[in-house]
Amino acid sequence: MHNTKSYTVDEAQQKLEHYCAYQERCHKEVEEKLKSMHMIPAAIDQIIGKLITDNYLNETRFAQSFARGKFRIKKWGKVRILNQLKFRGISAWNIKKAMQEIDPEEYLDTFDFLFEKFWKEYEHLGMIKCQKKVHDRLQYRGWEKELIYQAINNKR
Repeated sequence: MHNTKSYTVDEAQQKLEHYCAYQERCHKEVEEKLKSMHMIPAAIDQIIGKLITDNYLNETRFAQSFARGKFRIKKWGKVRILNQLKFRGISAWNIKKAMQEIDPEEYLDTFDFLFEKFWKEYEHLGMIKCQKKVHDRLQYRGWEKELIYQAINNKR
């Protein structure tokens, strides 16, 4: 017999307030957390509603924080950030708001920095292999194909 703790709505509410206060969360993460706590759909809706009312859960704030963090810390490009926000069920309006958090000048500077860093790393492999490696690494991180091709062409 496996022992699964059951929670009252109030206990779950409190637990989720801490969960959301610790780090910005999206609705999907909160819902999954509540399901893992074996809460019934009515309780889940009630708790999520209260978290939103009490401003523990704010999808706009989550999306903006997510975009800023993944760009500044992980150095992700807009393609990957956009896909990850979509994957988390964030609305188009909130995604648009989140993308505005990324300064266009800082974005290009970061791209140039990464491009040069990766180029130096793979230069010794010869032009073709170097281009492929740099392209693949930047694309994996979600940088736009146009930016990558343009930078590679400028290296020729």
